Amino acid sequence: MVKNLKGTFLVVLAAIAWGISGVSGQSLMAKGIDVHLLTALRLIIAGLVLVGLAAVQNFSKLLAVIHDKSSCLGIMLFSLLGLTLNQYSYLQAISRTNAGTATVLQYMAPVLILAFLCFKNRLLPNLSELTAILLAILGTFIMATHGQVGSLAITPLGLFWGLFSAVTYSAYILLPVRLIKQWGSLLVIGLGMLMGGLVFGVIMAVWRFDPQFSRETVWPYLGLIVVGSILSYTLFLKGSVIVGAVKASLLASIEPIAAVVFSVLLVKEHFYLVDMIGMLLIFLAVLLISLKDLRRLRKQTKRADH
Repeated sequence: MVKNLKGTFLVVLAAIAWGISGVSGQSLMAKGIDVHLLTALRLIIAGLVLVGLAAVQNFSKLLAVIHDKSSCLGIMLFSLLGLTLNQYSYLQAISRTNAGTATVLQYMAPVLILAFLCFKNRLLPNLSELTAILLAILGTFIMATHGQVGSLAITPLGLFWGLFSAVTYSAYILLPVRLIKQWGSLLVIGLGMLMGGLVFGVIMAVWRFDPQFSRETVWPYLGLIVVGSILSYTLFLKGSVIVGAVKASLLASIEPIAAVVFSVLLVKEHFYLVDMIGMLLIFLAVLLISLKDLRRLRKQTKRADH
């Protein structure tokens, strides 16, 4: 019981830390720091730390994955198409909306994954799945239009990057499944961050931009990179080992709530009642899918026990 409470506490802390990262990124971009530079810095620094932790845990495994060409190619594809694109599109969405709105839109990902799997397996969604899809669509519509058909309450680019971050987040979840089973999530995510950050940084020539290191930016940088990338991931990893991946993903869905709360408290964002209704609908959609996965896992566990 105590062990499960510890795991739950760690995952909830990780979700709160992720919520802090979005607000920190918003604060830095409000000071004029370029989104391309922030993306590269976040990935490279967090990647170095996570790979370092993986090396301390099992250096021979790190050498093994580096010498496995197939795995390296898979990690590179995951890094560029999932991880890096997701980090970049998420920060772009924040820069054109706010941390709370961008995080909620990104959490459309479980619904997109559900729709993709239904299409791939040529299966119709059941009632709870269909309800989740409709709730997510309605919630996004309300957030984007405030219920006024023909007009947008957020900028078209803000809506595009928010929904694109959900697509890339789906890829971030789906692409590394086999690799994580083979090598472990710490090593795969760490190498993915490091590879993506270096490639993205070179392509975008991020050295052109001023990082503006100062007393005013040190805390947002720590929030974005240390709290929102390194600490959040290590906490989530430890917590998910204790409570299981499905329950961990359910608990982590409080991230959008944390992002909205921090947006109001730290950067003084204002949300209308209609925004909160749209966010609530998307959160309910994610909750429905997560609860369905949790029920399925419990049934599988009971069968295994018998």
